[in-house]
Amino acid sequence: MGVTQSLIFLLSFQLLHLIKGSTVWLNENGYEDLVVAINPQVPEDANIILNTMSMIKNASNSLFEMTKHRFFFKSVKIIIPKTWKKNTNYSRIKTESYDQADVIIADYYMKYVDDPYTLLYEGCKMKGRYIHFTPNFLLNENLTNVYGEKGRVFVHEWTHFRWGVFDEYSRDVPFYVSEKATIEATSCPAGVTGIPVFQDCRGDICKPRSCRYDGQLYEKGCVFIPDIHQNISCSIMYMQYARPVVEFCDQNTHNSEAPNMQNKICNHKSTWEVIMESDDFRNSAVLNTSAPPSEPTFSLLQAQERVICLVLDISGSMRMHNRMENLRTAAETYLLHDIETGSWVGIVTFDSDATERAHLQQITNDETRQKLVQLLPIIPSGLTNICAGIHKGLKVIANKMNTTYGSEIVLLTDGEDPGIPACFNLVKQSGTKIHTIALGPQADKKLEELSELTGGLKLSAPDGVVPSKLTEVFSAITSGNGDISEQSIQLESKELAVQHSAWMNTTVPVDKTVGNDTFFSIAWNLSQPFFFLRDPKGKEYGSSDFIIDNSNPYTARLRINGTAEVGDWQLHIKNVHPATQGISVTATSRPAHYDAAPVIAAAHMNRANTAFNPVVVYAEVSQGFWPVLGATVTATIEKDDGTAVTLELLDNGAGADVMKNDGIYSRYFTSLQGTGRYSLKVKSHGRNATTRLSLERNQASYNSGYRENGKIYVTAPRPEFADEELQVQLGSFSRISTGSFVVNTGDPAPTYPPCKVTDLHARIENRTIVLSWTAPGGDFDNGKADHYIIKTSENLLDLRNNFDRATSVKCSDLTPKEAGREESFEIQPENKTENGTKIYFAIRAVDDNNLISEVSNIAQTTWFLPLKAFATLNHQGNTNGANTVVIVAVTALCVAVVCTIVNTTLCLFSKKRGRLEIEKMQRHV
Repeated sequence: MGVTQSLIFLLSFQLLHLIKGSTVWLNENGYEDLVVAINPQVPEDANIILNTMSMIKNASNSLFEMTKHRFFFKSVKIIIPKTWKKNTNYSRIKTESYDQADVIIADYYMKYVDDPYTLLYEGCKMKGRYIHFTPNFLLNENLTNVYGEKGRVFVHEWTHFRWGVFDEYSRDVPFYVSEKATIEATSCPAGVTGIPVFQDCRGDICKPRSCRYDGQLYEKGCVFIPDIHQNISCSIMYMQYARPVVEFCDQNTHNSEAPNMQNKICNHKSTWEVIMESDDFRNSAVLNTSAPPSEPTFSLLQAQERVICLVLDISGSMRMHNRMENLRTAAETYLLHDIETGSWVGIVTFDSDATERAHLQQITNDETRQKLVQLLPIIPSGLTNICAGIHKGLKVIANKMNTTYGSEIVLLTDGEDPGIPACFNLVKQSGTKIHTIALGPQADKKLEELSELTGGLKLSAPDGVVPSKLTEVFSAITSGNGDISEQSIQLESKELAVQHSAWMNTTVPVDKTVGNDTFFSIAWNLSQPFFFLRDPKGKEYGSSDFIIDNSNPYTARLRINGTAEVGDWQLHIKNVHPATQGISVTATSRPAHYDAAPVIAAAHMNRANTAFNPVVVYAEVSQGFWPVLGATVTATIEKDDGTAVTLELLDNGAGADVMKNDGIYSRYFTSLQGTGRYSLKVKSHGRNATTRLSLERNQASYNSGYRENGKIYVTAPRPEFADEELQVQLGSFSRISTGSFVVNTGDPAPTYPPCKVTDLHARIENRTIVLSWTAPGGDFDNGKADHYIIKTSENLLDLRNNFDRATSVKCSDLTPKEAGREESFEIQPENKTENGTKIYFAIRAVDDNNLISEVSNIAQTTWFLPLKAFATLNHQGNTNGANTVVIVAVTALCVAVVCTIVNTTLCLFSKKRGRLEIEKMQRHV
């Protein structure tokens, strides 16, 4: 009792000096605990901190003005990497971490790129994952010329991140034909004045010229150059760099015709309408002040060495279903291969009481790891007292570190304990992140609350005859400090029931981004099989090359010295036991190079913000901050007491997938088996293919230039990349990622309608309108729909709001295909259709239970027959755009090449591959 009281006193004392956890929350209109984290690979520069603080201060004022005196930033935490020098002004982190930060500051792994962006997994109104800025964006004042004032850029990204809205500009479709048959810029609001310009580049020289008109729109590559001063206020989600930018587009000013992502994903709602529907808006009121009540306060926190304590259940129920054997093998793998060198690790076990098995010690070599493995538990007995384990784990940490702040506990249990709520307050005060692992179907239902209180991972593993599923779960518990170079990456995890004399053959590809500290592990549940491993060059490793520990005779391990050969490693296993037995294979590795990003995959499950609130499975596959396209991604979801379901996840911009080719692979999970825990395993792989990196993001718009007093000032073109620069020859790669999801409510087997069609497209071909879309399923994006309902109108909002009353398109002969297949349907327009008519289409799918999908996105096309040459427009009603004086007054400096002024209308634009720096934009030449 005395130990517990002293620990509570220590934790209470810590609260006087440091601040609470890092989840952003709204407190009297002000956002508290916004977390900004600097990547450990960013070189130390105090100006990054100062400029970040300045940016957020300015953003607070801009946000307050643009939200009509409603929101501002109140408190911000900035996480400094442990690689930076210690400073007395830096406090110790609590439960904050890089991988859960709201804003991250890190370099791309590609040159020239400084685009601020927000990573969004989900649809309209759903919060983003993080906002990303590069150090150069924060340090290089010249970039203000192309992105605008940094505070307004932050507001642009915050609006993506917090309220789930999308860009109101479009790089792909910068112009469109309006309902009035005029060409307009894709903008919000409509009516922004400016001129279309094409930068005609020959080698290193670019000449701006008027855009050519192809009979419907301007030629590809034509950009819109706005007037620097507008008579109307532009939306910050359109051009955050424009003047004036003082508001969001609302219901009155929104340009619902514009072919942008905001209209497509948010069903043609304005940004302000989406914000008004948020919890933030409902829980706030307009403030009767001209400025925010206070400036943001900043706390500087520095990351420390990782401190982690394993708190493991050894109660009597752990005797069942091979749980203790599987725990020992999985924990052994975690200690030997997964935990980063330099981490501090302790071990606590608990039944009705708790015992310290290993005091906190730093992992500096393999010997330390082996010592910890020898202290893992073997024999289970007694009852379950989870709070006793937590108390002891915190005490082990505090004894060595004199604090529990910034530490972690991995809490594994298979049992129930009605006393868990008794330690909730202690956990909240501890500053320790608790990762929970629920093993089997009987683990306490309140277990995950410990993770929710501290920001830890909520994981679960079903029972199994071999330890692979539990090993996968342990491997998901990485440091979260942003230093991927030290983290273990799981390449393979596979288990099979293998019959007598049958073979289990597994190919494990090792790609060029990994290969250091590579381990192979084989586990079985009855007797040792025959096995050998062959590397890509044909060298074989037999069973004698593997290590089998006497304390764990059901597992064999092999560590590859140096850097593993790139290519396919072949593992061949034969079951020589007289009966069928379970055999599993696990392979892990670390990045091959400190300064080259490895391919990684992250798994996630969440409820969609749509009718029926279905569960969606997400997998993000990336290399550094670049999305990896073209991977084959499969997800296996298993209920704690049910059967496994396998899904192929897609990055096709249809069904559950919000945006095509963004490296986020998604799918609806429609096979819910009632309430309970669901474990998730995702395998991402590519086979001997070129992996393509994507540049598509929700990002701040790039200023191509402006017009002032009739003169055009053009910035250097946005950096373009050749195909070879966006393609990475990875060879074959494979990644395993895990997660879990808890279903607390809902029908045991809900019936779902087809999902909304989100990629409907219309085009004109040979006097025929062709509609195309991706087929939905009978249950969201699984199976097949029964039939379609297609409607058309010449008024966009009428079609959106009154779909059932719109004109029907006869499509009874159209039979839906399997979900994910491409659909196409041709429509012959009526002869009376006038040239220049704007036509809109929408579609709904119906399943065999007569359940109907939501109305699709609205596709639009313009009837142009025959082509007619229009005069060049400058969006002010004039036809003299071709004669407008063009002054190119901005120079790009790359390497040592300096632009030479040819005359007052022309300047060289360098496109060399050095660091792009936009010089100060000149007002006069």
